[in-house]
Amino acid sequence: MSKTDCVRVTTVVAADPAAAFELFTREVDAWWRRGPRFRHGLGRPSVMRFDGAEGGRLLEVYTDESGGAFEVGRVLAWKPADRLVFEWRGNNFEPGLVTEVEVRFEPAPGGATRVTLEHRGWDRVPLDHASRHGYGASAAFVSMIGLWWGDQLASLRVHATGGVR
Repeated sequence: MSKTDCVRVTTVVAADPAAAFELFTREVDAWWRRGPRFRHGLGRPSVMRFDGAEGGRLLEVYTDESGGAFEVGRVLAWKPADRLVFEWRGNNFEPGLVTEVEVRFEPAPGGATRVTLEHRGWDRVPLDHASRHGYGASAAFVSMIGLWWGDQLASLRVHATGGVR
């Protein structure tokens, strides 16, 4: 795995690992940021949800009159309080092109949980693909993806405390 293949982001949430896993999976729509930068529907109103099991899916379900859903990816591992792995694909990915997201939930001091997210498999995405925004395999591309997930995990952390994004 190369440095351009993977990004890793970590945060600490004020919940034990079982509760943090539940927040991440069952309350995904509450913390997953909204807007065209974070949702696949390019501004369409939507709800994010996991089908809660290995073999399930991460879906963005559209709530406007046209309905429908975008399958972000399949759940590859579902181990409550420990680990979640799911495929991730952009709305402009060719069929069969996926990357992979692994989320680990580890006890942290004070009853909190260290949530570490690793998004890998970018070596499968062509260097000139639109999802790379012209950055190819550069450090700027890795930083862009890391900042995107950093925004997401910051929202999870705030949600865990009952705060407002």
